[in-house]
Formats: sequence, C-alpha cells, structure tokens
Amino acid sequence: MIQTVLFDMDGVIVDTEPVHHFAYNQHFQQLGITITPEIYASFTGNSTKNIFERLKAEFNLTDEVQDLVATKRNLFNDAFDRKEDLFLLEGVEDLIKDLHSNGMQLVLASSSAKVTINRVFNRFGLHQYFSHIVSGEDFPKSKPHPAIFEHAAFISGTPIQNCIVIEDSTNGIKAAKAAGIYCVGYDSFHSKMQDYSLADKVITDFQELSFDTILNLR
Repeated sequence: MIQTVLFDMDGVIVDTEPVHHFAYNQHFQQLGITITPEIYASFTGNSTKNIFERLKAEFNLTDEVQDLVATKRNLFNDAFDRKEDLFLLEGVEDLIKDLHSNGMQLVLASSSAKVTINRVFNRFGLHQYFSHIVSGEDFPKSKPHPAIFEHAAFISGTPIQNCIVIEDSTNGIKAAKAAGIYCVGYDSFHSKMQDYSLADKVITDFQELSFDTILNLR
C-alpha cells in the first residue's frame, strides 16, 4: 500500500521551464556559447551545478562553477519575480490537497536549488502540504543518479515499496527506477523530448490520479 508520494517540481508542480530557459539563454549569450535544443533537453532533471560542471569542461569556461551557478540563479530570480503569468500545472493542486487531506505523506525531491524551491513554495503556499523538501544541490550527482529519491524515501520513513515517484523527465524516471521506486511519468505538453518508456504508469492529466488510485498502485 502506498504511503508516500515523492514529487518532482519543475514540469510536475509548476512549469518554471520557460523562466529557466530564458535565464540560461541570457547566460549562454554572456558566455558566448551555443547550446543546441538537443543538448538543452538533456539538461532536464539535472542540477544547475552539474549542468555547469559539464559545460565548463565541454567549452573550457574560465569561470568557477559556483560563480556560473550564482549568475544563472540571479538571472532566474529576476525573471521569476517579474513573471506574473506563472501558475501551478492544471490539476496538481487538487491532487496535492486530495492526497494530503487523506493522510498521504508528500515529499518534494527536486533537482532545483533550495532558494528556487522556496520561491515557488512561498508563492503558491505549498509548504503546508509537504513533510520534507529534498534539493538536488545537496548531492554530488544529479538525476538519473538515484541518490535524491533514495534519500527522500529514507527521510520519509517509508519503505521503498510503499513509495511512488511522480516525474516528467527522462532523467527523473531513470533515477526513480534506479532507486527501485514505482514511477508515474507525467507526459504533458510542457515536457519536450522526454522518454517515458521506463515509467510504470504514464499519465497526461492529473485527473487520472487521486488518493484512491494511488493507494493501491504497484
């Protein structure tokens, strides 16, 4: 019986991808590098730190990774605060409230930095529903490495077999499966060029999920 749901954030709870895309491209222009759509799509589910570690090596960037991360984060924060048309993804708030009101434990396991997670959670009043928040910045390797989900399950106090993950990215789904956790893939129009073939269940609308349907998954 499922006791805990581990949520990804970007592309599952809120679509901050346009804001990230804007910030990254501003930064790429400043750095004088060109990133193809295919390379950019491969970043999905990775932490900003891991992305810039990769780019520093590939493009021989002279800036330190921590400085690259700080610059991109500042660009993101400025864009996030100015963007008025930012909303929770359709149906996810109802699902979160349904699960919480029925006693299901909710844990966030996002590759985003803590400051970004808090910005989103404060804006939409989400802290009250989640028992724990796990950020990818606390782990040396990003999804598809399973560490973030393994830790999220551990701090929830729930056996792996009683957890599920809701993810929208190839890397996130691979991480969930590598951790041995049942994974629901959320295939929405916000998620570009992602592979859902490893997911145990694929949905295109959060109305396909509820406390009752999730309770007996596996």
